[in-house]
Formats: sequence, C-alpha cells, structure tokens
Amino acid sequence: MKDYKNVVIFDHPLIRHKIAILRDEKTSMKEFRELIEEITTLMTYESLKEGVPTVEKEVKTPLETCKQQVIKDNSIAIVPILRAGLGMVNGIHVLFPSARVGHIGMYRDEETCQPQEYYCKLPNDIQNKICIVLDPMLATGGSAIAAVELLKKKGVKHIKCMHIIAAPEGIKALHEAEPDVQIYCAVEDRELNEHSYILPGLGDAGDRLFGTK
Repeated sequence: MKDYKNVVIFDHPLIRHKIAILRDEKTSMKEFRELIEEITTLMTYESLKEGVPTVEKEVKTPLETCKQQVIKDNSIAIVPILRAGLGMVNGIHVLFPSARVGHIGMYRDEETCQPQEYYCKLPNDIQNKICIVLDPMLATGGSAIAAVELLKKKGVKHIKCMHIIAAPEGIKALHEAEPDVQIYCAVEDRELNEHSYILPGLGDAGDRLFGTK
C-alpha cells in the first residue's frame, strides 16, 4: 500500500483470523454478522485511541475518593451507510453505548457505479461530534466520499471512516478526495474487477448480513 498519512491498515493476527472466516462462502449468516461486529470492535479500540474528548470525574472507591478521566457524554456519532454499514453499529456500541446513530442511504448505480443518495437522518447536533462513517466494503470509494461530503455540508469537522475490506482504488480515491479524514481499514485487498467488486473480497456484505441473496 502507498504511504498515505491519513490511512491506517490494521495488521493484527486476530483481525486477520476473523477476516479469513468472514470471507469463506460457507460461513453462516449468523456467524457473518457476529464477525462483522467483532472486527468492528477491534478496529474501534485502535481508531478512537486519540481525539476522543474526556472530562474529569470524581469517583469514590471502597478506600478513597479520586479523580478520573471519562469520555464526554454525547461526543460520538455513528453514521452507517445503508444497508451494510448497519452490521457494524453494534461493534461500536459495545464500547460506546451512548453514541448517537445517524443513517445515510446510498445505493450504487449498476451502470455508472456511482452512489445515489436516497435517505439521510442525522442527530440534530451532529456538527459537534466525532462522526464515524461505517461501510464494510470500500470499493470505488464513491459512497464513502459522498457520505463525507454530506456530513461536511452539515458542519461536521471531525470525521473518521471505518471499512473492513478495502480495494486499493477505493483507498486512493477516498484519500485524494478527503485528505483531512482519517481512514481505517481492516485489510487491503488486491483490486476491483470489471464490475467494481473487490477481489478476493467476500461477496456482497449486505446480502450476507441480511440473507437477501
């Protein structure tokens, strides 16, 4: 992978192990959903180690009172790109249960491979939050770019994108279009095929999550 300063590709044996099972065409829908959530949780731990606002809180232990740092309430928003991004939401909620959730609906035009927006519902004060855009697959990068641009128009300044499987073409496109956005990918695959599907990939993440194939 090229050295993009705003791109992180994870290199962790546990993530690699789970992705190997995720790719397998024999993996059940139930296990596929669980793996998506587990991988997202592992990625979240690393992706949010910096930049999350904290406040000081007084805590009483069985022995004495002390001051501790806790995450500021209502500081994070999760924004899945429908529909496959929904599968990643619980993976973040495990660590940040109070995070608000917005939704951006995108579908890919099968002829142009360009994203088409059909739905958008965001928290009212989203411009004051760290927004995490979720989509398991970063193929051409079109949907992620469109989602980031929509959030910027809403006044959001701190945006992170999280993807499980990414194509080099999508990473390059998202990096060039949004150099100020942090991009986190569990793995970088080889390439896109002529239909803009990621190879070796894992098939259609939405179909495998929701059993619609």
